[in-house]
Amino acid sequence: MSEGGYKIRDQHAVHFITFAVIEWIDVFTRSAYADVVVESLRFCQQKKGLKVHAWCLMSNHVHLIISATPPASLSGLIRDFKKFTCGQIIHAIENNEKESRKNWMLWIFRKAGERNKRNDTYQFWQQDNHPIECSTPEMLKSRMRYLHENPLRAGTVRNEWNYVYSSAADYYNNGEGLIKIDFI
Repeated sequence: MSEGGYKIRDQHAVHFITFAVIEWIDVFTRSAYADVVVESLRFCQQKKGLKVHAWCLMSNHVHLIISATPPASLSGLIRDFKKFTCGQIIHAIENNEKESRKNWMLWIFRKAGERNKRNDTYQFWQQDNHPIECSTPEMLKSRMRYLHENPLRAGTVRNEWNYVYSSAADYYNNGEGLIKIDFI
């Protein structure tokens, strides 16, 4: 259960999930860090039973519409994904000689980790996921539209299907995005 009280009740149902970086730090403005998320989603699809129905990675948070193939549980997949990507992104930041924000970001992640007894050293992701079960076609359509229009509302692109770190091209242009989509 997330700290906000939200809980995934049906571990195999389609859910809209959002999680953000601690202090909403704009980590994913660097493709090296965004690519860790993309590769981790692919790995979870291929090896762990994750179904990605839609996704959008913004500068400091990610929106997913996902489900799990039994025997995998959605809660377990999210937990493992967040733990793994935290370690990989922290490592990438530590080893990025060109990262001008390195000391500042690591300091914030370390301080957050010290305040959270669940972490050893760093905390990268906020604890909550705010899962919303997409139990009706209307709910799914609404969450999908919200997710895909996020870069448009942020002023990052003029058309949502032009945003690279999203499944919008898969849905609007029959394109092939960075992640294989399990269409609903």
